[in-house]
Amino acid sequence: MFLSVFDMFKVGIGPSSSHTMGPMVAAGRFLDAMRAAPFSCAGLKGSLHGSLAFTGVGHATDRATILGLAGFRPEDYDPEAAETALAQIRDTHRITPPGLPEMQFNPKDDLTFDFGPNLPGHANGMILMATDAQGDVILQETYYSIGGGFVLTADELAEGRDKDEGAPIPYPFKSAAEMLAMAETSGKSIAEMKKANEIARGGSENLRAGVARIWQVMNGCIERGLSEEGILPGGLRVRRRAHAIHEALLAERGTNLHAPHKINDWIGAYAMAVNEENAAGGQVVTAPTNGAAGVVPAVIKYWQEHVPGAREADIETFLLTAAAIGGLVKFNASISGAEAGCQAEVGSAAAMGAAGLAAVLGGTPAQIENAAEIALEHHLGMTCDPVKGLVQVPCIERNGLGAIKAVSAASLALRGDGNHLVPLDACIETMRQTGADMSEKYKETSLGGLAVNIPNC
Repeated sequence: MFLSVFDMFKVGIGPSSSHTMGPMVAAGRFLDAMRAAPFSCAGLKGSLHGSLAFTGVGHATDRATILGLAGFRPEDYDPEAAETALAQIRDTHRITPPGLPEMQFNPKDDLTFDFGPNLPGHANGMILMATDAQGDVILQETYYSIGGGFVLTADELAEGRDKDEGAPIPYPFKSAAEMLAMAETSGKSIAEMKKANEIARGGSENLRAGVARIWQVMNGCIERGLSEEGILPGGLRVRRRAHAIHEALLAERGTNLHAPHKINDWIGAYAMAVNEENAAGGQVVTAPTNGAAGVVPAVIKYWQEHVPGAREADIETFLLTAAAIGGLVKFNASISGAEAGCQAEVGSAAAMGAAGLAAVLGGTPAQIENAAEIALEHHLGMTCDPVKGLVQVPCIERNGLGAIKAVSAASLALRGDGNHLVPLDACIETMRQTGADMSEKYKETSLGGLAVNIPNC
């Protein structure tokens, strides 16, 4: 099992990795299939299913799909160019992807929301079709956006998501128990093993530059979020709060207003800043998803700004450790809110943040595993019930509390010696089972919970 740090942390756009980035990636893959096809296509059609239909408007899924079919990608998204392209497509009912001829595409008629039963593979399903001049389908593919920006075709999903055909890696752990055993045998930390795996696949320079880029984008997102004010888009009229909280905290420095819990406000402000940017469609890093993108950056920012002795050079250790834990969760359970509720998103992010913080604070592999378990355990059963299908309520505050839990979990674990009752593997399996048992209305459909008990406008 190998999931790269760059699989767990992807640069992309808000508001959702599964509902925005995933459909855009799927559309890009379909363009590649069209370019490889031996025939010419005259039109495009698509349908969104399951959670992609029920919360697709609030998550900008239709917009992302259209832009993906126009050739836009999450990693180098240009918002101004995107607006121009969307306006042209809506006005002309024509779309011209790079390397393909101009084709018929009317967004209102040719991209539909199917509110019937889910497609069989996953709650986030979509079908893309290319047609000939007579309107007959000549190429079709089913895609599943399985969380965190990961996309599989129906055939790839059927073959098994754990398929790995890359170069051998020195530490191929696929469970926390194997990870700890390899750490004990090798004498290496979790981050050192993960680094060796990454270098075996991508080289040391790619790792160094890539990790620096991840933190640059994360930190930039925090800084933008802390500086912005106003109302978030979508109709709920949710006001950005991170800026005001941050300004108040800055003003209180040097005064006698030293509430012992104030550090929680700093952590919460950092996380909320990221998720307010995400809700506004800004650039974020999946960590492991967009809906949970604020947790890991907030914990890093807390450590960098408020913990004596923190070094920017150790951010690599933090992110590698966090990615190792995130990979275990994804491989053995899920990071998709549409598949397992918010326990799979913010819960996974909190486990990753707790593990990363424990690592840079000098924790042993056993203490790091304990930190991740504590954080995940206390998110078990958490539903995903976004009001109006927007990644705003309860998502923004939930990231703040997830980051606070991550810091607390790391602190508790470091007070012990690593011995504890519930193994991380058992906690991950419990999360998987809980997600399987959870009602569909609590899995990113906005058909239950807060989504039906809070007015949408």
